[in-house]
Amino acid sequence: MLYAQDPPPPQPPPAKPQPGELQKERPKPKTSGKEEVPPEEDKSLSVDSYSFNPLQAQKDLTVGNYYFKLKKYRAAETRFHEALKWNDGFGEAWLRLAEVEEKLKDPQAAKEAYAKYLELAPDAKNAAEIRKKIEKAK
Repeated sequence: MLYAQDPPPPQPPPAKPQPGELQKERPKPKTSGKEEVPPEEDKSLSVDSYSFNPLQAQKDLTVGNYYFKLKKYRAAETRFHEALKWNDGFGEAWLRLAEVEEKLKDPQAAKEAYAKYLELAPDAKNAAEIRKKIEKAK
């Protein structure tokens, strides 16, 4: 008879494969040469309607910066776009979007984002540097 205080009966150890036996290996997932967007960035789970929400915009910018540091530029681009949907006047998000567009080798999109950043922050410390980047992109 077993009581609540009794330890459970010991389980036999898992069988180890013998030297001659073949082990089944899991197939590796197929990947394309293109950078993939992580599953947590799935568009089907995102919000369809946006209203001004600076806190959510800041959150998306923070997550985008994290992806940028990991060199996951497509995911970062998605988050920067999300931040701008919540707050279109968010200068830092426009700047970070322009930087990620440069990394993704889309100079036209980078130029447009830099122009929008300068429109929002014409007196920024880096304004002269940004203007040079816009001129270079022409």
